[in-house]
Amino acid sequence: MIKRIPGTKDVLPSEIDKWHFIENIVHKIFHNYNYGEIRTPIFEETPLFARGIGEETDIVSKEMYTFNDRGGTSVTLKPEMTAAVVRAFIEHNFDSKQSLNKLYYISPMFRQERPQAGRLRQFHQFGAEVIGSNSPLLDAEIIIIAYRILSSLGLKAILLKINTLGKPLEREKFKNALKEYLYPHFEKLSDDSKKRFSGNILRIFDSKDASDVKIMSSAPNIQDYLSESGIAHFEKVRSVLDKASVPFEVEPKLVRGLDYYTDTTFEILSGKVGSQNALCGGGRYDNLIETLGGKNTPGVGFAAGIERIILALDNENALKLTPEPLDYFIIRLNDDSANAFSVAQHLRDRGFSVELDYLDRSVKAQMREANKLNAEKVVFIGGEEEKDGLLTLKFMKTGEQVSIKPEMISEYKFPAD
Repeated sequence: MIKRIPGTKDVLPSEIDKWHFIENIVHKIFHNYNYGEIRTPIFEETPLFARGIGEETDIVSKEMYTFNDRGGTSVTLKPEMTAAVVRAFIEHNFDSKQSLNKLYYISPMFRQERPQAGRLRQFHQFGAEVIGSNSPLLDAEIIIIAYRILSSLGLKAILLKINTLGKPLEREKFKNALKEYLYPHFEKLSDDSKKRFSGNILRIFDSKDASDVKIMSSAPNIQDYLSESGIAHFEKVRSVLDKASVPFEVEPKLVRGLDYYTDTTFEILSGKVGSQNALCGGGRYDNLIETLGGKNTPGVGFAAGIERIILALDNENALKLTPEPLDYFIIRLNDDSANAFSVAQHLRDRGFSVELDYLDRSVKAQMREANKLNAEKVVFIGGEEEKDGLLTLKFMKTGEQVSIKPEMISEYKFPAD
C-alpha cells in the first residue's frame, strides 16, 4: 500500500472543523484591521529564497525542497511566505498604487526537516506583511494581531517575547562584539555553533546545547549597541503594547532564524506543545525589498504555524466545537429511491443540508444514521401516506411529527423549531 510521505499529514473530515474555526477567526481579525488577502504560488525560483532568507540560514542550507524543472530552472517549494509576498509586491508594482500595503495569507509551506510533534515537512501558516512604513505603530499592530488571534482561539498558556536587533550597522557592531566574546570559548561550542560562528553568529543564541547555553548566558546584549533612534523605536513598540493590554517579556537573546530582520523581533510561545513551542514569530525587515530588487521600502510581518496551534489547542483542551447539525435526513419506507432523491434536491436547492440512505438499509438502521448525524428533522417517504401524496416530517428534538405535501416541507415550522 502506498502511504503518505513522512512529515506530511492528511486533514480528515473529523478534524476539518478545527481548521475552519481557525481560518474564520484569522479572516475576521485581519478584516477588522483592513488587511487584504494574498495568495502566491507554492513554488518560486530558488534565488528568491536564497537571497531573501540568507545563504547561511538553516532553511536555505539544509531544509529547502529544491529541484530543476524540465526547462532547467531551479525552483523551490516555498519554505516561508515573506520573500514570496515581497516578490509579488515588487512584480505587481504595489507601491505605485498605494503607499501602504497591508497583506495577509493562509498557505502551505515546505521544509525538509526531521518530523516530530509540531514540526512537519508540509505545514501551514497564516501571517501578514505590511510594506511601506517604518512606523513602530505597525510593529505593535502586527504583534497585537497575532496575540489577538491566538487569544480568540481560546489559548491561555501563551507567552509573548519581544526584542530588537537594531539597524544593520548596529547589528554588525554587536556581531563583532559577540565574536570577540566567543573567541576564547570557541572550542567549547557545539559543532553547529562553531559553524554559525563565521556564518550566522546570532543563531548561536538559539542553541539548546547545554554548554552553548551556559556560554551565551553572559554574552553581550544587543540593546547596548543601539542608537538613540533604535532605542526610541523599541520603546514606542513597548508603550503601544502596554496601552493595548498585551502582556510581554523583553528577551534580549531573542533572534530570528532569517537574515532579513531589523529592529523589532518577537515570538509567541506555548507551554503546551513540547520542544517546538514557538507558535508564531516575526519582526521588521526594512532592507528585504531592496535586497530582492525593489526600491528601499520598509516592511514588517509575522507567521504562525497552524498545526502547532492545533496541537496547543488540543493540549489545553481549549476547543469546544459543536458539530453542525444536519437539517434533514430522509428515510425511505420502500424502494422508491427516486422520489426520496427528488425531495432531497428540493431541500438542498433551498440551502438546507440533507442526507438520505444510499445503502438500502432498514428503517431502524436509517434512524440510527439520522441520530448519528444529529439530524434536526427526519422525513419519512413511502407507506400509506405516499398514496395520498403526503410525507411525514418528524422534529427530532420533541418527537412531534406531521403529514404534509412534499412541496410544503421546506416552509413548515414546528412550534419549538
